[in-house]
Amino acid sequence: MHILILGGAGMVGRKFIERLARDRQLGGKPVDKVTAQDIFPASPPANAPFAFETLTSDLSQPGEAEKLIASRPELIIHLAAVVSGEAEADFDKGYRINLDGTRYLFEAIRQAGDGYKPRVVFTSSVAVFGAPFHDKIEDEFFTTPLTSYGTQKAIGELLLCDYSRRGFFDGVGIRLPTICVRPGKPNKAASGFFSGIIREPLAGQEAILPVPRSVVHTHASPRSAVNFLIHAAGIDGDAVGPRRNLSMPGVAVSVGEQIEALERVAGAEVVKLIREEPDATIWAIVKGWPTRFDAKRSKELGFFAETSFDDIIRAHIEDELGGKIAG
Repeated sequence: MHILILGGAGMVGRKFIERLARDRQLGGKPVDKVTAQDIFPASPPANAPFAFETLTSDLSQPGEAEKLIASRPELIIHLAAVVSGEAEADFDKGYRINLDGTRYLFEAIRQAGDGYKPRVVFTSSVAVFGAPFHDKIEDEFFTTPLTSYGTQKAIGELLLCDYSRRGFFDGVGIRLPTICVRPGKPNKAASGFFSGIIREPLAGQEAILPVPRSVVHTHASPRSAVNFLIHAAGIDGDAVGPRRNLSMPGVAVSVGEQIEALERVAGAEVVKLIREEPDATIWAIVKGWPTRFDAKRSKELGFFAETSFDDIIRAHIEDELGGKIAG
């Protein structure tokens, strides 16, 4: 099996590739080749049992998508995107990358012809939903995004459904909750502080909390994000049905409950490194996001995530800190 990963140098892409290298297969099929595309080179996994290719390109440029699918990969994982805060700050860039790039990819697959029909896994977002919200967002809740990023993802979802309905490819869209705790340096995502208030204190560094502790949000770990991709890659499209986009499960907690979980896992001294500093720009984005989800369809189709925020923190400590906390 040849797998193409768009946005393969990002955090989720790297972890997905590392998992493929460990498992050596996906859905019972041996992985022969992995191609990782991004705007900067992806690092090859250690001891990769498959051919690994890294391509540096901009999917939003005309003609690039055709080059990427020329080798006819059986599975395409579409992670490439400008994150929420950046898409809101730079309108043109957000639409060029998040919408035009996606449509170029879908259209390149359609034009390929000759019976080429790959599985396409499109990573969407809970930002496709907009207020006013129900207490829990059920599978039938309509998409009325209140950010440019959410709008771009919602359009991508509609395109995925239509191109799948027409038989151009076999698509599955997964609406990711906020992935927490993200390793590495902060990015421009408005949701970045959810990870920052855990990641930085665990590393002995100060973290800024820009929103009230009462904010409720749904999270899943990077481990779960990789599991979502793997399950979506092999799921029966007929079982998913015509509604090809699924809200993924996660742990719904308030920011205050995140901090309480951090204290349970790592101690009171770690929590003292969190400094509250309101940011009106971030708050304006975050308050337009949904809080809790009744991800019934995805759970029935076999998707799963953590059941407590304590488990999410422990996963970060095990995977990124070698099981040890700074200090």
